[in-house]
Amino acid sequence: MSSSAPIDVTFDFRTDARGRDPDSHSPRLREYHQRLWSKPLPTGEIFKLSRSKPGVYLHHRSERGEYSLSSDSVIPTFVGHKRLDHLTTQIPEHELEEFQRTSYTMGGMMIFPSNRVDRKPTINGARGINAKIRDRFDLTLECIRRHYDGGTSPLACTLERYREFFALFRDFPGYVEFFLLQDLAASDFSGVKCFMPFTGFDDSPVPTSIGVFQSYRQRAEAFIRARNHRIEASMNR
Repeated sequence: MSSSAPIDVTFDFRTDARGRDPDSHSPRLREYHQRLWSKPLPTGEIFKLSRSKPGVYLHHRSERGEYSLSSDSVIPTFVGHKRLDHLTTQIPEHELEEFQRTSYTMGGMMIFPSNRVDRKPTINGARGINAKIRDRFDLTLECIRRHYDGGTSPLACTLERYREFFALFRDFPGYVEFFLLQDLAASDFSGVKCFMPFTGFDDSPVPTSIGVFQSYRQRAEAFIRARNHRIEASMNR
């Protein structure tokens, strides 16, 4: 694919991953990440990403530091999770497939640092194994907001290990605007628009009823579609 070709925000990255994990094996996803996020930081410096370092998904090196980055599909659909089979099996198959298809478009993708610090989990890994997060990106973003504000969260220690990466974006509004996440943040950046009712990290991070699951699905899909529109607009400037 030509690097000048438009970014197709409807493209399902499972298509060219050929049955493997799109985050690692979709050539188009890797190209899109490189093109989208190689742009000026809030400081004005260019966050140039390269695909030329062997064994590294994306790489940045400048006076601001050196960073290895990987892709992360950030919207869990919970389809195939045995503990939620009692919910998902009651939902029409075409709705679940559309949810999965949407989640594998560009609006459902992020990049995070991929280097392990002190042999501890990366952000990608910690999001998945933390019982208070369960891979949910809305909750992850709330943790990132608190990191910038100096607060605590279930991912506080993990995010602190990557403080130099987050410092590239200066503050929470800078991070949100760089990665086109405005539709998931409050207009004044004081909070995150969670996909499920949120009163604190002691709430269940997974749906507990059909109604909650359907509301989660609809809000997550709406966010992905809105972010896809922002991605398209950003490439047409």
